Amino acid sequence: MSRFAYVAAGVSIALAMGGAAQAAEPAHPALAELAKCADVGDSAAKAACYDAATAALNQAVRAGDLILVQKKEAQEAQRGAFGFNLPSLNIFDRVGGSDGGEAKPLESIVSEAKSVRRDSTGRWVVELTDGAIWRQTDDITLAPPPRAGSRIEIYRGAFGSYLMKVDKHKGVRAKRSE
Repeated sequence: MSRFAYVAAGVSIALAMGGAAQAAEPAHPALAELAKCADVGDSAAKAACYDAATAALNQAVRAGDLILVQKKEAQEAQRGAFGFNLPSLNIFDRVGGSDGGEAKPLESIVSEAKSVRRDSTGRWVVELTDGAIWRQTDDITLAPPPRAGSRIEIYRGAFGSYLMKVDKHKGVRAKRSE
């Protein structure tokens, strides 16, 4: 990645996460130094500041101390982890919506059933096209039953639970197992 790409990425990250990052934890020193360069008045000194900050940013990325993630990748990771209790991935909760609005945790996903089956208790097990597997946890009858190709919506319920709607029918309680 070019020096200017790192600068642009660093500035974008610093600006996008400014308020949340300051409230949660201080920015990485390489990003903090990069942000300081904007306040330098003299153009030669500003260029030297950006050169030094870019070198520090490049070094932090190469060393693995700083990882730059595109918003689309963060949204995909957030979607892939939906339904799991993974507090270590809470950094992806800061990803804003596609409109660039305020960052909110993902509340629901919509997918398609790749395969469906019943487990030994008669409850439905639904594999989504992305490989996520959701298991029904209540005893509510699904009518009509899910089938491969059914539209599946999973959304957050109360107290950390999840509900699974099959096609446009009433939701049943579900838990992600894989």
